[in-house]
Amino acid sequence: MKKTSVVILNWNGAKLLKQFLPTVLMHTQTEDCEVVVADNNSSDNSVEVLRQQFPNVKLILLDKNYGFAEGYNKALQQVDSEYVVLLNSDVETSPHWLNPMIEHLEHNKHTAAVQPKILSFANKSMFEYAGAAGGFIDRYGYPFCRGRILHKLEEDRGQYDNSIDIFWATGACLCMRRADYIEAGGLDGDFFAHMEEIDLCWRLLARGKRVVCLPQSNVYHVGGASLDSESPRKVHLNFRNNLLMIYKNATQAKLIEVLLVRLILDTAAAAHFLVQGKWKHAKAVGNAYTDFIKMRPAFKPKRKYNLDKTIQTNIPQLYKGSMLFDFYFRGKRRYADIIR
Repeated sequence: MKKTSVVILNWNGAKLLKQFLPTVLMHTQTEDCEVVVADNNSSDNSVEVLRQQFPNVKLILLDKNYGFAEGYNKALQQVDSEYVVLLNSDVETSPHWLNPMIEHLEHNKHTAAVQPKILSFANKSMFEYAGAAGGFIDRYGYPFCRGRILHKLEEDRGQYDNSIDIFWATGACLCMRRADYIEAGGLDGDFFAHMEEIDLCWRLLARGKRVVCLPQSNVYHVGGASLDSESPRKVHLNFRNNLLMIYKNATQAKLIEVLLVRLILDTAAAAHFLVQGKWKHAKAVGNAYTDFIKMRPAFKPKRKYNLDKTIQTNIPQLYKGSMLFDFYFRGKRRYADIIR
């Protein structure tokens, strides 16, 4: 049994595998670590590429496209390592990227999840959207990062090189003990994709665990490789899953207030899309609410289970203010302007 498994979920990503898998293997494979690719029933030549060009990579073949969340759940059922890293197929690793995260988990038993610094592959001096130097959410469930507020990315000047506790670690490069992943229930397969790592980290924090960013480790992420950032489908999943995440995890005292405020703010977001002429995006927001209402009954048992397991409700890494208000009305465009 290997100590660590780096698990890459692939769907029709043959080009990305050929581009990025060699550096993962170069910087990762040791006697204690294996690289695993779980294929989500790709229709391109991904499996052929893996078998012919990367015979040393362990290949897991899934029988259909389960999406990001359930795809990883299925894959990790076939992995028995103590530590697992969920690594996107569009990530370029750097030398010694893995050891700091594994060493931290070995010496900090209350830490359940770790992420490195996530920089842009296209511009390696800039933080990348999906995770940057650690993720947070505000009181209304809107996510932001140390190094990225909404669409505003910061340049990496070493300003966030300190290790800190965060609210969520990015699914682009998520390092965990496999036991903690399983005990928390893994990623929620009903999300399919987007917001699932934030939901998982919320559960971990509520159960008394820590989530940490270790910037001494860094990787470079392309982003948007599976679903374009401008896609109405992505808008739909982000809004729907964010609402489901809030419903699953927010305490009863906060839930009604948060959902009422979200309805107002998300309606404003839909109106903004209409003004921009993006009617499909506006419709996606509305459809997200329709789906949330339809899916909520099935999520009631999940909510009850999560709240029954909760031992910490006042999570310090949850920003008590409104990130949107800070950004649009106070002109705060950087993490350091919001969190002091």
